[in-house]
Amino acid sequence: MANPGPGSRRPASRTPFQALLYWTMVLGVWGLIFVVAFFAVFAVDLPDTSKLYDVERQPSISYLDQSGAMVAVRGSQYAPPVDLDKLPPHVPKAFVAIEDRWFYWHFGFNPWGIVRSQIYNSTHKGGPLRGGSTITQQLARNLFLTPNQNYRRKAQELILAMWLEAKFTKKEILALYLNRVYFGAGAYGIEAASQRYFGKPASQLTLGESALLAGTMKGPSRYSPLASADRAEQRANIVLNEMVRMGAITAQERDEAFKTPVRVNPTLSSQRAQYFTDWVDDQVRSLVGEPTEDLVVETTLDLPIQTAAEQAIRKGVAAAKGQGVQQAALVAIDGEGRIRAYVGGVSYEESQFDRATMAKRQAGSAFKPFVYLTAMENGRTPDVVVVDEPLKIGNWEPRNYTGDFRGQMTLQTALAQSINTVAARLANEVGTGNVASTARRLGITSHIQLDPSMALGAVEVSPLEMAQAYAPFSNGGFLAKGYGITRIRTASGKILYDHGVEKAQRQAVIGSPALPYMNQMMRQVIASGTGTRANVPGYDLAGKTGTTSDYRDAWFVGYTGGFVTAVWVGKDDNKPMKRVTGGNAPAGIWRDFMASALPRLKTQPIPGGLPGPPENEDPIGDVIDGIADAVAGGDPEPAPVERAPAEVPF
Repeated sequence: MANPGPGSRRPASRTPFQALLYWTMVLGVWGLIFVVAFFAVFAVDLPDTSKLYDVERQPSISYLDQSGAMVAVRGSQYAPPVDLDKLPPHVPKAFVAIEDRWFYWHFGFNPWGIVRSQIYNSTHKGGPLRGGSTITQQLARNLFLTPNQNYRRKAQELILAMWLEAKFTKKEILALYLNRVYFGAGAYGIEAASQRYFGKPASQLTLGESALLAGTMKGPSRYSPLASADRAEQRANIVLNEMVRMGAITAQERDEAFKTPVRVNPTLSSQRAQYFTDWVDDQVRSLVGEPTEDLVVETTLDLPIQTAAEQAIRKGVAAAKGQGVQQAALVAIDGEGRIRAYVGGVSYEESQFDRATMAKRQAGSAFKPFVYLTAMENGRTPDVVVVDEPLKIGNWEPRNYTGDFRGQMTLQTALAQSINTVAARLANEVGTGNVASTARRLGITSHIQLDPSMALGAVEVSPLEMAQAYAPFSNGGFLAKGYGITRIRTASGKILYDHGVEKAQRQAVIGSPALPYMNQMMRQVIASGTGTRANVPGYDLAGKTGTTSDYRDAWFVGYTGGFVTAVWVGKDDNKPMKRVTGGNAPAGIWRDFMASALPRLKTQPIPGGLPGPPENEDPIGDVIDGIADAVAGGDPEPAPVERAPAEVPF
């Protein structure tokens, strides 16, 4: 190899300082290029930050019971922004401790947190991404971005977090965060959350309550005290321990918080009347249109009575579980049609299907009062003697549960003992079309088929229909269509709907002597007939049991003066239960509920009849309705024997 010539010179090596300066400049240039490229790629479609203080949400609807107590809140709930200085110091400290302990030292993002999240993401493929988000990043996401978990959104979140840090102080950022973050249960912001969960302003939050709210940030649904009280408590304990670790509170303060139980708003924690709330929620928009501001709906519900109804349903179904009872429904209305209690199933959490109105099940012998009422209006009396004997109507032969026949008896005894042959003969004599007209006149709205078996309840109805159809027996003979909303107003007080204004004059649908005759006979159902288990001593009670063929449905519908309750039990798949009759499980639920409700209601004895029979306002229309039902019923031939519901004599 040739030696370098005399004119060539070896380049001088850089000093350590020169090397540091050189590589700093190189990295700076490349860093600048990266930042420019980063912003060029991810900032091109950033959302508009000029609407920082705008809040777009669906209005909330608050539902109150008849006394003004809160039943439920649907939709999003916001409250006016709360001043950070008016909050107890432990409130912001709890959120900083669990969500971003370096909040006061970073510039919008935590590099070490991002590195940790990237390590996690690389080792947990296919799951949700972790972003190591700071409070500022969470605020950016809540204010401007979607919750989609991808790298582009995370990059934009980082850019917006730095913008927020440049524009606002740490105190302002934390205040924005606490006032806008979602706490679950439809509550946005610390004030709304405090009111929703604890029924108090945020300025009165205790240390334990603050820790519980801060704990929901990891998952507002999963760590909500409504979803799991145990999970929420464990998460709150973690928050308190973190507060001790960072010096926000002392260990003694933490221990005191452990000893003080956190009590969640009882209306929320019990989640009462959810079936009822669903039912009236569907009606609000049809009455007042789509809400543009927060609404308050005053309802007919009575929460203490509602609680008694839900407890009676749970207890009764649990007691009859061995007999195959899986579900139940209960509707209680007063003489004006106001729904006081409404239960659509055993557990709303497990099934939101509303059996109080959405399920149509055969009424069984609970339909017989409409047959007997039609007979009373056509000249019969309770002491008319009839014969329980074999009967054939076309190809149909009704049979009694016992399989035998009891010979001569009065109509009163026949109804009390639920004799099928007598009811079938009566309906055949007065006409099934007339029986259907009677049922519709009293409040049955479902289709009524006119086959002879309709006399024994081969008619599908809902518990709400049965309750309102029995109401005229309890209130002196007046129609009482069930309703749940009395008034709708805006949060500012403007009345949008008032049931009292649109209330029509009461319509008499049962006259004398038919009404006192029916009450006399249905009292005997409870006194000595198939419904003795429903008796509540000291009260004037009447009602009727109902059991369908193969024990698929069982009913008890009963009343006192101005108050009716209908109870149904069965299975959602319509499969038979094990010898469950209207006189056992439904009557037991009815009795347990009424024993709790009657003292609160201070009801009166069942009123007597009206001065005269109700006028037939449209006799031709009744005939046309009967013909229409016959056409809609399909097969004009009488139903076969197996379709006839069987009533058990106890």
